[in-house]
Amino acid sequence: MSTKKRSPALQGIEVRTDAKGQKRYRGAVSDKLARRHLRGPWTGSLAEARSWRVDAQAQLQAGTLSAATGPTVAEAAEEFLADMKSDTFRQKGGHVYKPSTIRGYERDLTNHVLPELGSKQITRLQRPELQRWVDGLMTPERSPSTIRNIVAALRALIVFAELRGWVRVNPCNGLRLPAGEQVRERIASPAEAAGLIAAMRPKDRATLGFAVYAGLRLGELLALDVAAIDPDGGWIHVNRSWDRGTKQFIPTKSRKPRSVPIIDKLAALLADHFVLLDHPGDGLLFPSANNPGWPTDAGILRRRTHARWKKVGLKPLGFHEGRHTFASIGIAAGLNAKTLSTYLGHATITITLDRYGHLMPGSEVEARTLLNTYLDGSNGL
Repeated sequence: MSTKKRSPALQGIEVRTDAKGQKRYRGAVSDKLARRHLRGPWTGSLAEARSWRVDAQAQLQAGTLSAATGPTVAEAAEEFLADMKSDTFRQKGGHVYKPSTIRGYERDLTNHVLPELGSKQITRLQRPELQRWVDGLMTPERSPSTIRNIVAALRALIVFAELRGWVRVNPCNGLRLPAGEQVRERIASPAEAAGLIAAMRPKDRATLGFAVYAGLRLGELLALDVAAIDPDGGWIHVNRSWDRGTKQFIPTKSRKPRSVPIIDKLAALLADHFVLLDHPGDGLLFPSANNPGWPTDAGILRRRTHARWKKVGLKPLGFHEGRHTFASIGIAAGLNAKTLSTYLGHATITITLDRYGHLMPGSEVEARTLLNTYLDGSNGL
């Protein structure tokens, strides 16, 4: 090895001569924490190599660059899932992940991410590689929404890795994902909803009633107990939800309790339901036949309800579609967006407007008539 003193201009610069006799340069920096070197790309420009080195040194100093290789994707995923399950790793707002979200991430990581990417070091994932992986997910059997959910699981893992310094630049940024037509879930008319409820098993009728006439999610209505119903004040107090997978009561989706008014049609259903339950003083409104401490199974409830509707020739309505029906009824009745958002348990009014804005007065062709009516009645114009 030559002991000749290097020029200051070549400090931290590696030099080689290519097959054509041209000099090539690349910068190198030492990461003392990782006890490893980082090297830039070979270039024919000494200035470019020095510029890379200066930038790399600044990033090392700022903690945004590291020579540490970090874990594999599979190792990172194992820690990610364990930390979510133990509530150690939480969402951006500090809330714990819902059990259903954890199950979805675990399923998609296990079935779609780890088989292709599990052995790779997470710090070395690159966007072109991930784009090829995404392209490979696009098959006729998979809907665009399914693919986007799979990628969402990887995005969450990458965020986890970023916070631990394993990833410096998020390789998921800029990925091109398939776009599908947004299929609007069906909304029943008030008369159709009433007919569907009437066709259900008597002990089940109030379940769909809570969706159609109060906007409750399926997990929320299954978690209701007698104490949550205030018939004298006319309110339903929604404080929790039921997670079918873990068989436990969990906070509502917004993590905020809310109260929803008991309208007359729901009050009638509740009165009949309490008679069928023999007027209990406590306990769940829809208890399981096998375990009174658990609600009736959502899957069994759906199957027996759909069977009855099929028998009488009615088009099925999902429980979440019943919730959409409530939103439609509320808008038609004149509820303002803030009130509707509160009753639906949305975290923000923006969610309500984005989801149901197309149903609200003033949308599309109604806007011209509303504006003209207002201005024609104004004395100031």
